[in-house]
Amino acid sequence: MLILGVDPGSLRTGYGAIDTDGRRHRLVEKGAIAAPRRHSLPERLRHIHAGIAGVIERLGPDLLAVEDVFHAANTRTALVLGHVRGVVLLAGAEAGLPVHEFPPATVKQQVTGFGRADKRQVAFMVARILDLPGPGEAGDAADALAVALCLACVHTGAVVPS
Repeated sequence: MLILGVDPGSLRTGYGAIDTDGRRHRLVEKGAIAAPRRHSLPERLRHIHAGIAGVIERLGPDLLAVEDVFHAANTRTALVLGHVRGVVLLAGAEAGLPVHEFPPATVKQQVTGFGRADKRQVAFMVARILDLPGPGEAGDAADALAVALCLACVHTGAVVPS
């Protein structure tokens, strides 16, 4: 089963695709869609939507997993991230994908065993679970892979190896 995970961001939206049988997980592709900072929000949203739609078309995932909006201290930030999530959800719906949404704490709990893990801990566990070289690189793609791994565990009832 191919799962595409997405970590929405207004300037960089991370994505990561894994192939899984429920017990073993393999990296297929990871990256980020960078929206030009100088563009207006509607233009950045168009860019992100087109980018995610392109990834979906190219990879043909079976499921889409999207991280929920965290409780931002800044209301405007939360609203903008809500818009980004909306265009990601739209891309999934347009492709006819089943879409699953997870709060950040759930993703962290599933991947690291600790719901308040920091980005480095998440990246480290993503690298271990996917058998990637090195300690893991924190960032948008690692967060998106964590979302995909979370869905793999929830969908199959498996427990991520520690």
